Amino acid sequence: MTATQNAIPPSAALNMVFSNSVQTALDAGRPVVALESTIVTHGMPWPDNLNTARKVEAIIRENGAEPATIAVLGGTLHIGLSDALMEGLANPAEHANDQPVMKLSRADLPFAISQGRTGSTTVAATMIAAAAAGIGVFATGGVGGVHRGAEMSFDVSADLQELSRTAVTVVCAGAKAILDLPKTLEVLETLGVPVIGYGTDELPAFWSHESGLSAPLRLDTAEAIARFQASRIALGLSGGMLITNPLPKASALPRETVESWIEDALRLAVKNGVEGKDVTPFLLSAMNDLSKGQSLVANRALIENNAKLAAQIAVAMHSL
Repeated sequence: MTATQNAIPPSAALNMVFSNSVQTALDAGRPVVALESTIVTHGMPWPDNLNTARKVEAIIRENGAEPATIAVLGGTLHIGLSDALMEGLANPAEHANDQPVMKLSRADLPFAISQGRTGSTTVAATMIAAAAAGIGVFATGGVGGVHRGAEMSFDVSADLQELSRTAVTVVCAGAKAILDLPKTLEVLETLGVPVIGYGTDELPAFWSHESGLSAPLRLDTAEAIARFQASRIALGLSGGMLITNPLPKASALPRETVESWIEDALRLAVKNGVEGKDVTPFLLSAMNDLSKGQSLVANRALIENNAKLAAQIAVAMHSL
């Protein structure tokens, strides 16, 4: 027998279910926007995580699209969560006596599915699941990238490679400011990932409106972004593109102040021996403490801002 004959059919290996609202939208050909679930389990404290998730889904609906929050629950890949499932995932008390909720990227998404585990999806895993479900637009807060000190640690997020592989348009407020932003931009350029500044010539820096780095490309409307993606598809180009959407200045934090908090948070991470996938959640939590909650307020604002734009892009793509 050949290896192909021994292979398990994909439909038998992937247990994927759609929420009623997402299934209805897809059946009707309506635009859908994917959402990650790591923000629900690792990105914000309870109950801010649940309140933010509900608000983001409402914003997407208000702008003409259907939200599809993605997670793995007991080995089943869920494309869209009911409110009850969302609350169960968000509430730490619901998991107190269970195995910890995994943080899933490309490497461990299929592990969680095959082993019946529960996990929340990062940018990379959400892109994979969205593409499998036929969803082409994804809203998040900030993407992963090259960590500071990566020349020694080699710590580079799988999000960057995924953007070069998977044809999903990702709307964010830039890479997370705790990262090495110049190196992240260089890697994206090397991988051929289009990086677009939405209405700006300067890349946003997550909590801050500016980064000091030029945006490689600029587009000013959702319709222009949709046309750009249509041209990429017509040329047969693989991979996705990154839309960087600056946080409104009224909600943004001063870049110099944020940088001082980041330096303090990084020192705390080293002191506590934090490594690997635990680094980003630890730093985000430390930033919340050091900023006395200001970073969390800005985080909510930027996610809501990205959700609105993602819905508008999904609608524009649908109209094409």
